[in-house]
Amino acid sequence: MTDPRSGGVIDAGSRAPFGWAPLVVLFIVGLVDRIEHNLLSGVLPAVQREWGFGDTAAGSIPTAAALAAAVVCLPAGYLADRFSRTRIIAVVVFFWAIATLGSGLATGFVMFYLMRVLLTAAENIDNPASGSLLADYYPPAGRAQAYGLTRVTAHLGGIGTLLGGVLAEAFSWRTAFLVMVVPGVFTAMLVWLLREPRRGELDRLVAADAVSPPPPVAAGPDAAASMSTSTASAEPLPKPPFRGQVRQVLAIPTLVFVCAGQSLLILGLAGIFYWLPTFMVRTLGAGTGTAGSLSGLIPVAGTLAGTLAGSWLGGKWHGSRRGGRLLAGGSGITAGSLVLAGALSMESIGPLTALVLLSCSLMAIAIPNLTACLADVLPAASRGLGFAVLQLLMTAGSAFGPLVVGIASDRLGSLLAGMYILVIPTVAGGLLTLGARASFERDARRVMEEAAPPQLSRSP
Repeated sequence: MTDPRSGGVIDAGSRAPFGWAPLVVLFIVGLVDRIEHNLLSGVLPAVQREWGFGDTAAGSIPTAAALAAAVVCLPAGYLADRFSRTRIIAVVVFFWAIATLGSGLATGFVMFYLMRVLLTAAENIDNPASGSLLADYYPPAGRAQAYGLTRVTAHLGGIGTLLGGVLAEAFSWRTAFLVMVVPGVFTAMLVWLLREPRRGELDRLVAADAVSPPPPVAAGPDAAASMSTSTASAEPLPKPPFRGQVRQVLAIPTLVFVCAGQSLLILGLAGIFYWLPTFMVRTLGAGTGTAGSLSGLIPVAGTLAGTLAGSWLGGKWHGSRRGGRLLAGGSGITAGSLVLAGALSMESIGPLTALVLLSCSLMAIAIPNLTACLADVLPAASRGLGFAVLQLLMTAGSAFGPLVVGIASDRLGSLLAGMYILVIPTVAGGLLTLGARASFERDARRVMEEAAPPQLSRSP
């Protein structure tokens, strides 16, 4: 097909009926979000030197922030399923910019702490809306690539660790936060210009096409609106009562297994990578800039390689093996976790860097596969809430990882011991993801059956 704006033909089975521009904008949203979030890891040694707080207090910053974020997860899902998702994201991104400015201008530890908590809470409001939007911009054929590109930003945020470490050493830690205000405002403006797609439209067209292919719809400047009118008889998706909607989402076995596995994985990774630059400085004798650069570049390079491999492997295995995308993702997480355990035992920067890079590459195989699987098993009317549940459990995991390591470091006198503790949940997360294979095909088939027009779903 051609770009809808070029006057070509819209094909609901295409990988990008609405074009790739929405994906690029949402990628920028995720990238700016994660870069800002990861600045703290890179500047942490400098902030500790200025205000003199210990590791337990340092570890409690992401914990308190994540707990505040967890509070807003389900309300964010409620909003995403009922109001304009593009407007929600635009407002939230603008608020990030304000909170980032506050972080850089903080006059004391308490104010800085408060700004980090507020910013992380705001970041969680946009995730359900973004996840829901992608499923309405891209049908199942293109979802692995779409979710892979946007979710990879969670690891490309390592650029923030690099940027924070370099700027803290060259100028001051405050400079790192002030620099991020401009891209935050610019990103909010981009999201405001996005068109809001009709909920569930692609699911209905794909489900109908599986029974009887519809004629192509002429495309033009109003391609998205034209696409909607091609099925004008379809009523807007119903909005069930919130409690019933929560029960419906939690009754999906695949979602429960994947979300639980992701939560355990993030518990481990959040703690280990938050403290990795500090570990390099204290234990291996690296400078702040070097530690921040390596800790930032390793996840970026490893994640890019793993995401590309995961997109290829998931595409090859999806449909040819039972729960093929989950098999690829779960195996990558499990193997990568074991490699990470070996990496932490290294006594010099070189071997540590090489093994952490391999670990990130293996675990990143899951990025384009697991999120696409969730979109496939969630009904369109509840995708915002479904991604909110995922975000809630991932936030709960990330809340305690840095704190566990900080407490263990203060009590055991060993930062490494605290990091090793968190390898166990990362392995468990991979195994739980593999367990979701048992229910995926059934849950995905149910979504397509419910999306099909009544007259087609009843046809022999």
